[in-house]
Amino acid sequence: MSFISIEFMLFAAFVAPLYFWLRFRLRWILLLGASYFFYAYWKPEYVLLIVFSTVVDYLAAKALQRTPLHRKIQRRLLLSCSVAANLGVLFLFKYADFLSQTVVGFAEALGAPWQFQSLELLLPVGISFYTFQSMAYTFDVYRGRLQAENHFGIFATYVAFFPQLVAGPIERATNMLPQFRQEFSFDYARVVGGLRLVLWGAFKKVVVADRLANYVNAVYGDVESFSGLSLVLATFFFAFQIYCDFSAYSDIAVGVAKALGFKLMENFRRPYLATSLRDFWRRWHISLSTWFRDYVYISLGGNRKGLARQFWSLLIVFALSGLWHGANWTFLLWGLYHGMLVALETLGRARIGARLPHGGLGYACRLVYTFLLVTVGWVLFRASSLSDVSYIFLHILDFSQGFADLTDPSEAGILPQRVEFLLSFLLIALALFVDVLDERIGLMSYFAKLPALLRWLVYYFLVACIILTTFFSAAYEEFIYFQF
Repeated sequence: MSFISIEFMLFAAFVAPLYFWLRFRLRWILLLGASYFFYAYWKPEYVLLIVFSTVVDYLAAKALQRTPLHRKIQRRLLLSCSVAANLGVLFLFKYADFLSQTVVGFAEALGAPWQFQSLELLLPVGISFYTFQSMAYTFDVYRGRLQAENHFGIFATYVAFFPQLVAGPIERATNMLPQFRQEFSFDYARVVGGLRLVLWGAFKKVVVADRLANYVNAVYGDVESFSGLSLVLATFFFAFQIYCDFSAYSDIAVGVAKALGFKLMENFRRPYLATSLRDFWRRWHISLSTWFRDYVYISLGGNRKGLARQFWSLLIVFALSGLWHGANWTFLLWGLYHGMLVALETLGRARIGARLPHGGLGYACRLVYTFLLVTVGWVLFRASSLSDVSYIFLHILDFSQGFADLTDPSEAGILPQRVEFLLSFLLIALALFVDVLDERIGLMSYFAKLPALLRWLVYYFLVACIILTTFFSAAYEEFIYFQF
């Protein structure tokens, strides 16, 4: 069930009032049932995978709680069972075919053809998110940061909580489990604040991201038909498509949870205002970057075992982060690309941004420098294959055809080509303007204090844009991170 659908509106309209009407001790039952129904709307049998991860990690954590700290081998074995079970399911559905195709490719290159029957399993929506969230709980119990949860139903609700089940944020048990034991009463201001986030997220998704997707999909779907300005524009558009698409999901998830009384972690913090790659990763997909920091990077030694170890740890973490996004060499290269840049910045050997002048001009230069590096990386992320990556980098600076190369190959645009281009740039500027205001004054809090007339004019404007775009658009784009 997508957040941007009539089905979800009906679902939320049923669950929210019933949640506040029910007695507190029954609410977890409603949330768990609603969460499983929400997920089962895609493919009912895949709910069993969530149940499997839930049962394994619940039992592993309970066993860890009973095992004394001095029995290190036994505790590590229990932790390994949890990790193996979760990663085993993830590998089977997400990486088995990729590995087999890679082995077959190497075998053919060595002159020893090898046949392997692909499993061709449908990737369960959100599997990378809920397995990591469930594993994080076991890690925290193992490290003594958290007591094992006794109530299986509450733990199951934590793993499957529907607002962030499919595309995050990847929550921590230390944050969420205590909230399921808090009794939230209906709070008008809190509900309005949550719905405000939902509305802004829906606007970013439907009006901004999906409009940019029309051009991006057309160009990246057939890159060899384009060069120069078309490739530059498609890559630039994708940088904002993926940001508005993914941050929109996070906004809606946080908003829905807030309306119910829950506080989810911040997943985006105005990433295109970053002034370095390290700063970017403190602002982009925060729940995933902090997950890898806490459970992989620190386990590898972090910054405690010398510069060389730190360098390789960063490369490993970002390579794994790339593969987390998808079973494709392009994602691995994207991760290594960012890992190398962050490692060099961290070690002080390529801090180009730090050498730029200070003041307003220096700040602007660092913004542009970081944005360009990030956008180059998006080519690796968005391209379908390594051959497409090669073609794009070889032809993206070919401006021999000038503006004649800049055409709109999509058929999903609502307005004439020039108007769509202009509107796309205006919407990107609007998204950036909102981020700048939010960075400087805390826009949402400031907006809530504006006169009611002005606020309702903004609400009506956003709703009208969403309805008109939905009505006239030729296609609807699913959230990008649903595929991960």
